[in-house]
Order: sequence, then C-alpha cells, then structure tokens
Amino acid sequence: MRTFAAEIKSSSIGSIQFLPVSLFASVMGFSGLSLAWREAGELFGTSHVFADISGILAIVLFLAMAVGYLSKWSIYPQKVKDEFAHPVSGNFFGTITIAVLLLSSVVGAYERIAGQVIWIIGAATTLALSYVFVARLLKGNRDPGHVVPAMLIPVVGTLDIAVAGGTMSFNWAHEVNLLSLAIGGIVALVFFTLILSRLIHYAPLPAGITPSLMILIAPFEVGFLGYTNFKQRIDSFASVLFYFGLFLFVVVFFKVFNRSVPFSASWWGVSFPMAALALAAIKYALYLRTWPLITIAAVVLALLSFVLIVLLLRTLKNLFTGRLLEGKS
Repeated sequence: MRTFAAEIKSSSIGSIQFLPVSLFASVMGFSGLSLAWREAGELFGTSHVFADISGILAIVLFLAMAVGYLSKWSIYPQKVKDEFAHPVSGNFFGTITIAVLLLSSVVGAYERIAGQVIWIIGAATTLALSYVFVARLLKGNRDPGHVVPAMLIPVVGTLDIAVAGGTMSFNWAHEVNLLSLAIGGIVALVFFTLILSRLIHYAPLPAGITPSLMILIAPFEVGFLGYTNFKQRIDSFASVLFYFGLFLFVVVFFKVFNRSVPFSASWWGVSFPMAALALAAIKYALYLRTWPLITIAAVVLALLSFVLIVLLLRTLKNLFTGRLLEGKS
C-alpha cells in the first residue's frame, strides 16, 4: 500500500494532491447521459447500447475518482480538509453523493436490489451533507463574492433523492422523497435568489468558474424530474419548472460556451444540469408527443452527448500532459 501511495504521490503526470473533487461531476454527467439515452429508446426507438456504454463509463469514472480521492485523503489529509472548508470549491463535495444517487438508477436498471442499496447510501449521505452546508452558511459573515452557482450543488442534491428513488417500494421511501423535495425545493429557490442578486449587483464571475452558470438550471430541471417521479404524472407545475429551466439554459448557454472561457475541471459543472435538461425534455416529449418538444429533446440530447465526449477527451489530454494535476486547473 505504501509503494502504491508513493507511486501516486510522485506520478509523472502530476501530484494527487491537486486532484479536484469537482471531477466527480463527470460521473454525474455520464450517469445522466445513460438515463437520458435509456428514455430516448422509448421516444426515438434508439438502441440501449448508448445507455449501456454511458452507464459503464460512469461506473468506471466513479471507481477511478474514488481511488484517486481516497489516496489524496490518505496522503494529503489537510488538502482535503482545506478543499472541504473552502467557500467555493467545498460545494463540489456534493457531486460525490449526487453521483452515488444517480449510479443507483444506472445500476438499478440491471440489478434492482443493488440499486436500492446504493440509493439508500446516497440518500443518507446527501441529506447529511445538505445539513452540513446549510448549517455552515447560517454562521454568517459570508463574502458576497462566494455566493456562486456551485452553492446549489449540495442542496439540489436532495432533489436527486426523488429523481433516483421516486418509485422505491420501501414503505418509508415516500416520506424520505417528500423530505428531499421539501429541502431541495425551498432552499434551492432561496439560494437561487441570492445567486441571481449577486450576479446582477456585483462583478461578473471569474472566467475559471463561468461554466458553473449552467448549474442555475439544475433546481428547475432536477426539480421537474424529482417532482414527476414522486407524483408519477406531469402537471402544470411540472411544466412551469421545465420551461423556466429551458429558458435559463438558452440565457446562460452563450455565456458559458464562449471561447474566452478557459478549459479546466470546473467545466464538468455543465454536465449534469444539461443531462437533467435532456432527460426532462425527453420525459416531457413522451408525455405530449408534439414535434417541437421532440425536436428540443433530440437537440439537447445530441448536444449533451457531444459536450461530454469533448470534456472527457480534453480532461484525459490534460491528465496525460500533466496539466490536470499541476495545481493550476
């Protein structure tokens, strides 16, 4: 084990101490892509092979990131503590628990019991993490510059409990899903208002975290998915959530996908919000079966697939050229 740790510590591609927790968002993205392609099979008649490949890739990425980040924790525990305590990057610890929740749906498509066990673990850790972050904020003295879209991640994560477990058969799951929707829905809207105020009244976000603007659509599209999974129907309230999230996507798209924004690990923050939009669009199109919605679903799914492939290739390039783990990304 010591030899393995030493090899990681002195790797030629960089130091494990600079492995960013935000890379767990890649697991969220590919899990969401897998779920979207599985639903797309019903809408477009496509093969499940795309869902299978994306799901396997999500599992592989999670295992790789888990080994890497546990190694970082073992060798550089203070680095992990500092990252967790950071007012901005600390929010990305929510990507770990959300990744577990989404993987429960990916795995559950093949093995129901395993999916349920993973969901229970994900739900418990997500609720615990949301408590920690909300309690931390209530200590006060928050710098307005630290009010960023990433704040939504640990809280929106509770909405994913209902996304992944809306149809769980446990007699207690109904109340857990309701609890998650209550926490995620109310707190996310409060945070959204704070973030919008910061974006309007203060300086623009630094270029390095500009991609996180895409997270603004998450409360609405993830809320749509969680609410419709819980209620097992699409109603006017669900439609409002979907359409406002779609509107926000169009607004932030050209701000995020801009040549002036440098590539870094933070770009993975766009992955799951877009995946949630794609999955929501497909579900809504399946419900109404109108050509505009079917077209929107197809365009967003194609765009999501393209973006994730590009992000993966660029991240691997940065990894093997030493840029990812050099402490500057």
